[in-house]
Amino acid sequence: MASCCYRKRSAAPAPSNGKVMKITDIPFGTTDWSSIEPTLHKGDSGLATWRTRQFGDIRVRLVDYSPGYVADHWCQKGHILFCVDGELGTDLVDGRSFTLTPGMSYQVADGAEAHRSRTDKGARLFIVD
Repeated sequence: MASCCYRKRSAAPAPSNGKVMKITDIPFGTTDWSSIEPTLHKGDSGLATWRTRQFGDIRVRLVDYSPGYVADHWCQKGHILFCVDGELGTDLVDGRSFTLTPGMSYQVADGAEAHRSRTDKGARLFIVD
C-alpha cells in the first residue's frame, strides 16, 4: 500500500541541507481539542486560554487570546505558530512588529529573537514548541 509520507512529492522540495525534522516515539493519534482541559494564563492585560498536549519533548497547544491581550513577558522560547482566527501582533525586542491574520504563521528558534504577543481583537493560534 502506498503511503503519502514515503513517496516523492514534486510540490515540496527536499531541504537544501539534507536535514529533516525528526519526530520519534509518538504513535498515530487524534486530538479533540474541545475535550482538553483549558488552563488560564493572565497577561499584562487580557487572558490566554491554553489547551495543551505534550508528546515527549514536543508541546502542542491551541491557544485563545482574549481581546486586549498583551503578554506579560518577552518570550525566548522557539515556536512554530499558526493563526487560526483573529489577529495577532508580535513585537520583537529589536523594535520590529508583525501582524498575523488567519492562515499566516511565524517560526522562531529557541533564544533567537525575544518576542511578545498582543491582540486588540482576540486570536486563536495553533502552536508547536
